[in-house]
Amino acid sequence: MSWKRGLLAALAVCALLGGSAGCGTGAAHERRDAVSPSPVGKILDETDKEGRHYREVDKKSAPEVAIEVQPASDDGWDVLLTVHRFRFSPAAAKAEAVAGRGVALLSLDGRTLATLRTAEYHLTGDLVPRGTHHVTARLYADDRTAWAVGGKPVESTADITASGAASTSSAIPSATLTSPPVSTPTAAVSGSGIAARAEPGGSPDSGGQAS
Repeated sequence: MSWKRGLLAALAVCALLGGSAGCGTGAAHERRDAVSPSPVGKILDETDKEGRHYREVDKKSAPEVAIEVQPASDDGWDVLLTVHRFRFSPAAAKAEAVAGRGVALLSLDGRTLATLRTAEYHLTGDLVPRGTHHVTARLYADDRTAWAVGGKPVESTADITASGAASTSSAIPSATLTSPPVSTPTAAVSGSGIAARAEPGGSPDSGGQAS
């Protein structure tokens, strides 16, 4: 009957080691079958001009941004962003994508001016020479992937026209305004799309400053 005593001793050891986790493979199977957290959205092959990939998310939960540009008293322009389902990340945020969080990259005629972590930015007049220019705000996750819906980046663009005699402005997609002749840029611009403390990002924050 010594073999029975040996079996009972072995079972006792298994119990001390944690039951089935010590003697079987059930727990191991459970670990293998556990579902890891799903990533935020889907990384697309499309990239911006800097090579940063788009991150596709569902339209119902996607962040939104609208841009408004107003003339400032110093011949510059004040930029205001309105966002929905989105919050700006602090500078110390980890470089990982979190739903509805990140930064906005502000660009003028396709040239990145600054990375915005709040909704306001001051664009100095020396950066806006005579003529029509495009001011765009695009939303990015903290890993610098661009939030996208339907393969298009989440962004908003306003067109501004600066001139010594008159200034006109229009928003994409919503408005076109013409102002009377003045000696400083004059405009009320807003834009909306599915698509600040300012810090250098892409191209540095040269010439502009956060409000």
